[in-house]
Amino acid sequence: MRYFLALAVMFVMSGPVRAQGVWSGQAEHDVVLHDFRFDDGEVLPELKLHALTLGAPHRNASGEIDNAILILHGTSGTSKSWLIPSFADEMFAPGKPMDLSKFYVILPDGIGRGGSSKPSDGLKMAFPHYRYADMVRAAHAQLTEGLGVHHLRLVLGASMGGMQTWMWAGMYPDFMDAAVPMASQPARISGKNWISRRVAIEAIRNDPDWHDGNYTTPPTHWVVTAPLGRLTTDNTLAVAQAAATVEEGDRIYRQMVENARRVDARDSVYATEAVMDYAPEPLLPAIKARVLAINSADDDVNPAVLHTTEPVVAKIPGARFVLLPTDLTTRGHYTYEQAAKWAPYLVELLASLPR
Repeated sequence: MRYFLALAVMFVMSGPVRAQGVWSGQAEHDVVLHDFRFDDGEVLPELKLHALTLGAPHRNASGEIDNAILILHGTSGTSKSWLIPSFADEMFAPGKPMDLSKFYVILPDGIGRGGSSKPSDGLKMAFPHYRYADMVRAAHAQLTEGLGVHHLRLVLGASMGGMQTWMWAGMYPDFMDAAVPMASQPARISGKNWISRRVAIEAIRNDPDWHDGNYTTPPTHWVVTAPLGRLTTDNTLAVAQAAATVEEGDRIYRQMVENARRVDARDSVYATEAVMDYAPEPLLPAIKARVLAINSADDDVNPAVLHTTEPVVAKIPGARFVLLPTDLTTRGHYTYEQAAKWAPYLVELLASLPR
C-alpha cells in the first residue's frame, strides 16, 4: 500500500513538560493511504489518516523504534480527547506511566473523526461505509508505512478504542508487548450497548431534514434526543448531584443539545454504525500480549452484571481484569478519563514487561 507522509511540527520542547497546553515533542502527522480497500469491497483512492504524537521515538541497535505507545479514542472522540488534564497530566508528565522522556505516544484520529478522512470532507454518503476491522487495518498501515513503527510497547484504548484494542491484540498478536482495553467487552456488540446506538442512528435517519444524507442544510430535529446518549453513559449518582433541581437539569439539557448541534450528522451516523462488525471472539485465542482489561462498576454501556470480560481474561495467559468501584467522583463509562483511578495498575503492567 503506497503512502504519503506530511509532518507538521507544532512545537518541540527540550524537556518532558507542558507549556501553554503543549506537550514535549507534540506534533501532527498526516498519512495518506492510496487505493485503500475496505472489507466490503469499497475502495477509497486516498484515505487520509491523522495523528498527534508526543515525546520522541527511540531507536534500538537495529534502528527500530522501541518505545512507541498507541492510544485509541472512543466513537465520538478524537486524538485531542486524550489531552484533557485528568488523563494527560496523570499519564504524560515526568514520573508518570507514559513519561514523555521515555515514550513516544501516538494518538491517531480514527477513520471518520478529527483530521482523518470522513464523510463531511466532501464525499458525504458516497464515503465508504467503514467498520472496526477497516479502522484497525488502516491504523496498522498508518503506523508501519507512515510513521515507521513496527512494534508497540503498549496499545491502550477506551470505549470504541477499547474494543479495537481487543482486535489489535488478536489481529496483530506480535505487534505489541501489552494491551489495555478499557470500558469495553471482548464480545460481539449486543444488548443495551447496541440498542442505544441504534436509537442514536435512527434519530438522525428519521429526521425530516435528513434526506438520505443528501441534505444541504444540516438536520436539527434529532439533536433534541441526543442527550440520552450521555445520560446512559454517565455516573447516575453524579448526574443526580449535578442536576439536583429542574432548573439545573434543564440547563444541562440545553447545553447538551447545543453540543449536539455542532456534530455533523453524516459523520455521526457513519461512526456509530462502524461498530456493526464488532465480534472479536474468533481473534481472542491468538492474543500473545500481556492484557490488562479495565472496566468501571458504574459503566452501564458495559454492565458488570453481564460478567462478559472475566471468563475471557481468565483464558488469556498472564491477563488481568480490574473492575473499578463506584463513588461520587467516578464518571460511569467515562471513568477511563480519570487516569489517577487506574494508573497504579498500568504501572504494575509496564514494570512486568520485558526490557
